[in-house]
Order: sequence, then C-alpha cells, then structure tokens
Amino acid sequence: MTLDAEARVARRAARRRRRWPRVLAVVVGAVLLVAVGLAVGLAFQDRPVPGGTQTFVRTLEPLPQQPG
Repeated sequence: MTLDAEARVARRAARRRRRWPRVLAVVVGAVLLVAVGLAVGLAFQDRPVPGGTQTFVRTLEPLPQQPG
C-alpha cells in the first residue's frame, strides 16, 4: 500500500503531535520517582539510632500511714 505525499505528511504530523504527551508523561514520572526516592532517603536518615538511652518516668503512690 503506497501513500501519496499529502498522506505521508499528515501521518508524520500526527506522529509529532502524539509525541509530546509521551514526553510529558516521562518527565512527570521522573519527577515522581525522584520525589519518592527523596522521601525514602529522608525516612531512612530519620530512623532512631539503636542502643540509645531510654528514660522511664514512673509515679509512685504513697504508702498508707499507720495511725500513731
């Protein structure tokens, strides 16, 4: 099947028009990938260091007093 010159030009123009949404999708995907990578990296950086000091606070109830 052969196409005349006008049909070939129209097909090429249609292909060019359909290309930019794909480029936009790739750019948006790359930005999302970087954002997720940054979030995961910060989450790993913020984790607590094992073996740190722990402080427990406990309220003691007074013992009942004996009548004198």
